[in-house]
Amino acid sequence: MPTTNPVRYKTKPLDCWQKAKELRLTHYREVANARAEGKLVVTGSANTFMSLLAGFGDFVFFSGEPYGASIGYDSTFSGPCSEAAEALGWSRDMCSYMRNYWGSMILDKYYFGGPFPKPDFCYTRHICDSHAKWFQVVADYYKVPLIGIDLVPYNYMVGGERFQKLVEYGAQQAADSIEKIEKITGRKFDDEKFLIALKNEFRTTALWGEVSLMNSAIPAPLDMKSIYSLYILPFFMKHEKRAVDFFEGLKAEVQDRIDNKIAAVASERGRIMHDSQPPWFFLRLYRYLEKYGVVCVGSHYTISLTGTWEMGPNGTCVPKKTPWERGINIKTRDDGLRALAEWYLDWPMNSQFVPEMRTGQLIALAKHWKVDGVMMHLNRGCEGMCAGCMENRLGLNAAGIPTMLYEGNMADEREFDEAQVMDRMEAFLENMGFNKLEE
Repeated sequence: MPTTNPVRYKTKPLDCWQKAKELRLTHYREVANARAEGKLVVTGSANTFMSLLAGFGDFVFFSGEPYGASIGYDSTFSGPCSEAAEALGWSRDMCSYMRNYWGSMILDKYYFGGPFPKPDFCYTRHICDSHAKWFQVVADYYKVPLIGIDLVPYNYMVGGERFQKLVEYGAQQAADSIEKIEKITGRKFDDEKFLIALKNEFRTTALWGEVSLMNSAIPAPLDMKSIYSLYILPFFMKHEKRAVDFFEGLKAEVQDRIDNKIAAVASERGRIMHDSQPPWFFLRLYRYLEKYGVVCVGSHYTISLTGTWEMGPNGTCVPKKTPWERGINIKTRDDGLRALAEWYLDWPMNSQFVPEMRTGQLIALAKHWKVDGVMMHLNRGCEGMCAGCMENRLGLNAAGIPTMLYEGNMADEREFDEAQVMDRMEAFLENMGFNKLEE
């Protein structure tokens, strides 16, 4: 509930903000220039095994979902992209990231300038039904090879016999993909490069999960708009040392902000959590919350999509230890492939497909971040993220956590009613006791 005597906290921009922007733009320039520089261009789902690809030398990975989200931010570009995909028969209720990506490909227009980057091959890990087909369409369009990794667990128990079979299944698929890529590229796989990149991938994703959990501090050192600019970086370069260096620096800066009570929102007197992807074209939603002295401190989506964490004792949220921190020695290619498969099988985002598991995680995060309520996006642009959402809401309400539902689409502005969403949000905040602050 709101504090009776609001405090005005110190605030300042993140010191690493410019570096984060540079890393993102540098990545998209690298994608555009890769072919001219003799690098492999690989495209696929952003949750693909980038460290494995590093074993083949210089490459850039053109992640599908972040690119679709970038387009979604700009309705003047996403509109023609969606229409181009729909003109070929793809229905409007399909993943809006996918339609933006396909439309950009069909129009041969790269959002960051120039023609659409043609891949040498597609390498993707299936994380939902639409992703299983997304890059088949791309491979057919460009007549390039497609390699898919099937590694999404349903109703599993971590550590059980079935889980270990899934680990072996995933590791074998990864090993088979190495042989296929060697034939496609003519390059030999370098185990040492793979193991170095693997360690970076573990460290980057663990660091982002840890930083996200640090946002439980009062006042919150990070707000949602900042988080959206930070959480995306592992999708570009989680296997690289520059990603590890950035997130280690971010962790140190966030700790300094906590120690010195430097807030993301100076007028913080309330906290909420978001669920699912945001409407990228309407991020000012989060700035409007600040008029009430409310900060959005995170979401299951932002902490679990590119970072990892664990459920600790008594339903607590704790940072996840890397394999070497748990005493696991990775010396060989086979060791690395098994560790890679296990890392992504034991991943909090997998609970998306098991509603009762995800409800428990949402409640745990809401308590950890000390939120007053949860905003839930019934996102027509991603049916996977909406699976079980209403069950999750019932679970949150049963735990005494207020919720607000709003309908929309993460990357298609045609399916978003701004006035309705703002009315719902104002009613939600006022019902929790928040009123607009004086300017």
